[in-house]
Amino acid sequence: MPKPNGPGRSRRAEAAGPGSGRDIPGPGGEPEGGEAGEPGERLQRTLARAGFGSRRAAEDLIRDGRVLVNGTVAELGRRVDPRRDSITVDGVPIPVHPELRYHALNKPRGVTTTLQDPHAESSLVPYLPPGPRLFPVGRLDRESEGLLLLTNDGELANRLQHPRYGAAKEYLVEVQGEVAAGTGRALVRGIELPEGPARAVRARVEQRGRGRTALTVVMTEGRKREIRRMLSALGYTVTRLVRVRLGSIHLGSLQPGKARPLGPEEVSGLYRLTQLDRAAPRERRPRRRTGGSR
Repeated sequence: MPKPNGPGRSRRAEAAGPGSGRDIPGPGGEPEGGEAGEPGERLQRTLARAGFGSRRAAEDLIRDGRVLVNGTVAELGRRVDPRRDSITVDGVPIPVHPELRYHALNKPRGVTTTLQDPHAESSLVPYLPPGPRLFPVGRLDRESEGLLLLTNDGELANRLQHPRYGAAKEYLVEVQGEVAAGTGRALVRGIELPEGPARAVRARVEQRGRGRTALTVVMTEGRKREIRRMLSALGYTVTRLVRVRLGSIHLGSLQPGKARPLGPEEVSGLYRLTQLDRAAPRERRPRRRTGGSR
């Protein structure tokens, strides 16, 4: 994984690499985030960098006993190693590793969820934000669009795709024609597919129009083109499929082809969902899974 080359990162820091435990001097000759000769950085600085307001606001969190470091209530002045220490606020794990990144992308229709397939007419590469390389969490098939998470947090990515954690994925689905009144109930009861029954967590008709019907479908499974095949088994053709939510992350008004960084509360929500207590960036691509494609 490429290392960031911002103004606060020297060649010595790159040589040491993540998790080295070395006390690397910053541009001013003192350890990054600390005073000369003192390891780590002050906890309030770490929290502020993770998005918890100003350093003063972070100090208030520490004074109130709401911050734990490696399971112990932190005191003001505590120094931490963001690459190694586990930090929680109000019991929620906080991703503070300086190289972890989390973005939401609105994948346009016609783009293949890949970074290196030479046969893909259009890949995700032009839509990746600048900086250390990110990888997609799961897949959306070429004709589907909407919310796709990008991260270099390999453990979080794997857990979000694992059915054990039940990350809900919500889709807006348009089909040709007018669907029968019991279609939503049929999707929840389950549709028999060649590899076994597939079930929606929730499905309902949202709107009926001229020659089309819009439905909301919520899934926790991740089989290839699952929603399209379920509706096809009921006799309906999907004309548009948009993922609008994954867990607590919503697509909102994000425009097609655009990406935005996730806020600390959004990332903490994903940590809570997947029961993670810490994370570290992967040096290689997260294990490829066939799930998540619609």
